[in-house]
Amino acid sequence: MATTLITGGTVVSATGRGAADVLIDGETIVGVLEPGSVLLGTNLAESADTVIDATGKYVIPGGIDAHTHFELPFGGTEASDTFESGTRAAAWGGTTTVIDFAVQTTGTRIQDGLARWHAKAEGNCAIDYGFHQIMGGVDEDSLKAMEGFAAEGITSYKMFMAYPGVFYSDDGQILRAMQKAADLGLLTMMHAENGPAIDVLAAQLVEQGKTDPYYHGIARAWQMEEEATHRAIMLADLTRAPLYVVHVSAKQAVQQLAWARDNGKNVFGETCPQYLYLSLEEQLGASSDEWGAFEGAKWVCSTPLRSREEGHQDHMWQALRTNDLQMVSTDHCPFCMKGQKDLGVGDFRKIPNGIGSVEHRMDLMYQGVVTGQLSLERWVELTSTTPARMFGMYGKKGVITPGADGDVVIYDPNGHTSIGVGKTHHMNMDHSAWEGFEIDGHVDTVISRGKVIVDGNRYLGAKGDGRFVKRGLSQYLI
Repeated sequence: MATTLITGGTVVSATGRGAADVLIDGETIVGVLEPGSVLLGTNLAESADTVIDATGKYVIPGGIDAHTHFELPFGGTEASDTFESGTRAAAWGGTTTVIDFAVQTTGTRIQDGLARWHAKAEGNCAIDYGFHQIMGGVDEDSLKAMEGFAAEGITSYKMFMAYPGVFYSDDGQILRAMQKAADLGLLTMMHAENGPAIDVLAAQLVEQGKTDPYYHGIARAWQMEEEATHRAIMLADLTRAPLYVVHVSAKQAVQQLAWARDNGKNVFGETCPQYLYLSLEEQLGASSDEWGAFEGAKWVCSTPLRSREEGHQDHMWQALRTNDLQMVSTDHCPFCMKGQKDLGVGDFRKIPNGIGSVEHRMDLMYQGVVTGQLSLERWVELTSTTPARMFGMYGKKGVITPGADGDVVIYDPNGHTSIGVGKTHHMNMDHSAWEGFEIDGHVDTVISRGKVIVDGNRYLGAKGDGRFVKRGLSQYLI
């Protein structure tokens, strides 16, 4: 098997950093060594098939985005990134593993949804991938199917307190699913918003003629997120089911999570880059000659952007530092403005909800290191190590150590990245939610299971490079 030696760099983990050389043999890391090491009398730099000079750069485990939606049917259309285009964009941005969501909608069989997602992804992914299972209907058949999830490497499932008639589960259904999950050791993921109440608020706004994209966030008020988060925590506490709340955007919801964790509960939460950098005020002010006030549709997602004046963004950064939030994923669910988002012209309820970020997560979070919001080690922990632990991949993913997969990113802190269409943009979208963002750093080299798939400005990967990852149970429980 071919060997690759990464020399001269600073290896960064969740617990520290130091100068070291990294040796990859085939698809696996076999050594993290003192710089210039000699093994069995052999100079590694002379014997390795490929030597990569990482002088002045960081050597980190490949990013893991644990929340993506490729080819997701939603709002009368389908997410614009395929597994091929989406995983290629992820690779460009330093992500080497994604976990997407197999979908069961209300009234369909959960087994059929999982089979469809395997068919969509197999042979099309540029990087490794796994699945969570969306449970859109709780009945005896779906509860029985949960028993086979772990054997198939799918050890987490997602439920929705929102979207009645599509994904929504009521409290009784959630209770039954959590009881089964607790028995099996599965991790319950929750979209925590009070969907029935939100639908009433949204209808009232439209009746008042308030139809612009900005009102999407007004309808999905923070009280709807806080209330649902608290309710999910109580149901999880009753059933003793570990709970992971997705795309947390309101500081009040974070406070609910912090309370549960302070009381020793297995409750966790993620946020996303949009809730750290973007705000409802900027969405309100967004306007263009082409789209007018509808320009704000670019940033319509659920949970929605929150008010900067109310301090939600600052609280999210603080929660990441204090571990009241454990991870940053993207909830990557891209839709083009033309032919997709514009379905909601005149009625914000019809705008497909989602933002495309899978390519930019590692860069956007590194900018938090530059500005002093995060330490370098915490950057690695949030974007790679904790996702691996949370979702049963640690040891093979999320760490640079002998025996781990050869998933490595070489990041240049002295480089620069300009985000935007026509710049660094490989997602299948006609716009960027991050247009004009400037990053004080650059993904230089991306290695997936020992193969260099990004080298500077060259893409060397291919569809089919990625493999399905059978995950174990969560390794993050307290």
